[in-house]
Amino acid sequence: MTDETERPLACAAPQDVAQDPPPPARRVARAQVRDGALSAGTRAVPEETPVALTYNGTTHAVMMASPTDIADFALGFSLTEGIVATPAEIESLEVIVVEAGIEARMWIAPEKVARLSARRRALAGPTGCGLCGVESLAEAVKPAAQVTAATRFSAATVLEAMAALGPAQALNHETRAVHGAAYFEPDAGLLALAEDVGRHNALDKLVGKAAALRLDTSKGLLLLTSRVSIEMVQKACVLGTGVIAAVSAPTSLAIRTAEAAGITLLAVVRADGFEIFTHPERVALAPSKGQTTHVA
Repeated sequence: MTDETERPLACAAPQDVAQDPPPPARRVARAQVRDGALSAGTRAVPEETPVALTYNGTTHAVMMASPTDIADFALGFSLTEGIVATPAEIESLEVIVVEAGIEARMWIAPEKVARLSARRRALAGPTGCGLCGVESLAEAVKPAAQVTAATRFSAATVLEAMAALGPAQALNHETRAVHGAAYFEPDAGLLALAEDVGRHNALDKLVGKAAALRLDTSKGLLLLTSRVSIEMVQKACVLGTGVIAAVSAPTSLAIRTAEAAGITLLAVVRADGFEIFTHPERVALAPSKGQTTHVA
């Protein structure tokens, strides 16, 4: 690890350091209209905080995110962006709360810093802006890593997994305004869950959690509460799970990317069923009279 005295100073002034991070939700005053009548009250709304991700003293990205699980976010972001290949390549990670937001300060080997130019993000982006600052069209649609997980799941398991996600989302239950990403295994249930105002952030946090827990993600399902875009598939490939199950529909580019990466993409998952878009071989359907399976 690089000697501390050799590192450039990137710390905030002592007076800028806050004692605690902001709460993930706040209650705000609001007026409600029902049946033509106006009444006063409050509502819980999610916090949205600037989170700076810095490497070796230099800010690489500032993302608007929920102020929770920041260490997991920093690790997951580093992995899904290809800045590091394994958690061990991050020599140190410190989360610092300052008046303007939160900093995740990471130190990596000098040769790893060169990877930062491969996919540069804007220094400030809107909530969950997955491709802000990408320097070329080719980089934006680069091929995803191949996923080789072979675990098959019954349709009942897919529905069981998605049914478990909603009740486990404490922040969304409070605010009804955040996305969730979770990892589920049959007979074990939800093993990791992340929530954030940004869907990309939620998935990065999940990737970080799974890496920190050293989960064998080839055994389970990735659950998403959002639509599935190309970058969500690219991040899922880093996670290594063979099946994505989402409550919303995918984009056409996400479908093509999942097909090429070997990922089974399930979407529009509801209590009574779901749609299969790619690699149906990982879904075990019990035969029934008159049953048909349509793969878009």
